[in-house]
Amino acid sequence: MLDDRTCTLANPHPYTGEFIWTPEANRFGWSSLLGQEPGGPDVSPYAAAARAEHLEGLPATFLYVGALDLFLEEDLEYARRLMRAGVPTELHVYPGAYHGFRMVADAQVTQAAARDLLAALKRAFDLSRRSDKHLPAYHS
Repeated sequence: MLDDRTCTLANPHPYTGEFIWTPEANRFGWSSLLGQEPGGPDVSPYAAAARAEHLEGLPATFLYVGALDLFLEEDLEYARRLMRAGVPTELHVYPGAYHGFRMVADAQVTQAAARDLLAALKRAFDLSRRSDKHLPAYHS
C-alpha cells in the first residue's frame, strides 16, 4: 500500500484487486489513513511512500507482490523508481498470487515467497559483507 492514487486510476489494471483487498477496501483504507479522499494534491510521502519525489539514499529494499494483487502496478513503479535512484532493490512478482496469498501457508507460492524473504533477510543481516551497514526496508 504505497500509493493512494491507485484509488483514482481512470484505467485500473483489469485483473488485479479481485480477491481479499479490493478497490473498495483500498479506498476505505486510504480514506481512513489520510482522513480525506485519496488522490488529492496534499498527501504526505510519509503516508504514501510513492509520493516521495527523491528516493536517492534510501536503504536497500525488498518488495514482493502477487500478480493479481491490487498493489501490483504501484509496487512495480516504486521498484522501478528505487532502481533508477540507485537504491539496491529486489522485486519478486508471484504468478497467480492475490493480496494476502501468504495466508495459505502450505501453498507452493507461499513457500517460495517465504524462501525469498528469508534469503533476503539473511543477506541483509550479514553485515560483514555490506559496506554501508544499512538494513533494508521491507514492503509488500
